[in-house]
Amino acid sequence: MAIYHMSIKIFSRGKGASAVCKAAYRAAEALRSEYDGETYDYTSKSGIVHKEILLSENAPMEYKDRYVLWNSVEQSERYKTAQLAREVEVALPRELTIRQNIELAKKYAQEIFVNNGMCADICVHDNGTGNPHAHIMLTMRPIDRDGTWGQKSRRVNGKKVPAVDWNDREKAEQWRKAWADYCNAALARQKENAKIDHRSYRRQGKEQIPTVHLGSSAWLEKKNIKTDKGNINRKIGVSNNELRQIGARLKKLKAWLYSKPFDSFEKAPSMSDVLRNIDITEQFRSRARKVADLQAFAKTVNFLMKNNLNSIDELADKVTDMQQLQYDLAGEIKKQERRLSTLDLHLHNVEIYNKHKPVYQEYLALPKNQREAFKAKNAASLKAHDTAHKYITGVLNGRTSIPVTAWKTEREQLLIKRYELCDKYYKLKDDVKSVELLRKGAEKTMGDTMTERKTARKRDKML
Repeated sequence: MAIYHMSIKIFSRGKGASAVCKAAYRAAEALRSEYDGETYDYTSKSGIVHKEILLSENAPMEYKDRYVLWNSVEQSERYKTAQLAREVEVALPRELTIRQNIELAKKYAQEIFVNNGMCADICVHDNGTGNPHAHIMLTMRPIDRDGTWGQKSRRVNGKKVPAVDWNDREKAEQWRKAWADYCNAALARQKENAKIDHRSYRRQGKEQIPTVHLGSSAWLEKKNIKTDKGNINRKIGVSNNELRQIGARLKKLKAWLYSKPFDSFEKAPSMSDVLRNIDITEQFRSRARKVADLQAFAKTVNFLMKNNLNSIDELADKVTDMQQLQYDLAGEIKKQERRLSTLDLHLHNVEIYNKHKPVYQEYLALPKNQREAFKAKNAASLKAHDTAHKYITGVLNGRTSIPVTAWKTEREQLLIKRYELCDKYYKLKDDVKSVELLRKGAEKTMGDTMTERKTARKRDKML
């Protein structure tokens, strides 16, 4: 089904990025950078189904050439910390055809970015693994009417202000929402029922941990081959079920307590009456079941004593507090689990990288005429090294050293915090069970009282 995924990033020279290199990789081309003299050759990359450059109103026609455009961008920036390009990466709806997705990406880029003064380099990728997506590289400077690159900022009343609003914080939110709107409109035109939402689950009012975008792992998961990202989603799925279940149970208890079920009585039953009507000694229950029932009863009594609950009204207030606690704990647990999952993925890729690094170094040390044979023999190991290296490079985002110790330390600290949160959460689950047991006792008390009242009325009539 269609999913929402958008990643917005900026390629900065200060973090080691090259606009020419990034463009070459996404388009699977060989491009030479006039800035650093390097030729970036990615012609062996597959899965590119469409690539096209859309020009803004004042842009020279020669910028249709990828080499010319991005080398011009590089040359227009003097500083070592310059921001070179912005990239918007989006997941394309699987319900649409390749041609429909290409038109969708082009329409979005044209109307949202190009019409507002940016040049857009669009590359649509689909290698048949169920993960169609588009990379939209965008220029950072406006283009003046004479076709030259404009300034990123200008002076107004002695203050330096941006020449355009593309970096405003609100823009990212507008772009994200616009992509959801464009996708939903395209799906509706094809009579598809699928819909996507750019908002987080919390903003949608859903108490759920966001799962990890599977990317290329989706194809393997479809073949029932377990992947790291898939394993993370499976762990998160279990947590989501627990969050939903306990939230629903509390909501049900609160609705019962505040539905005024005792209006027909002069007063609500006391807690002692409620406890007396909790069945724990039914004749035909097994010994194990009786022991379990006695333990649950003891926990319920302890729950009442610990919270000093003597009436149904006080119980209702307690359930309201429990519902707020559940919401707060759920939010904290979700945050901890998501970060732990990310750290586990970081450390797993470091492990793979270190495992296959010697093979890669051996490959580099070989004379060029011997490399092909070595590569064919060790293809799996070299592939694993490249995949892990690519992942780690993306995480480091320009840094050179891998902070393994920091990641492990953070992970240990998060585990301690998560276990503390989980202890509170499971204690809350026990309290919910106690309230549910009290509900059974209260309903039986009300039922017995109603029977007694009916019997008394009949007796009064007979007299």
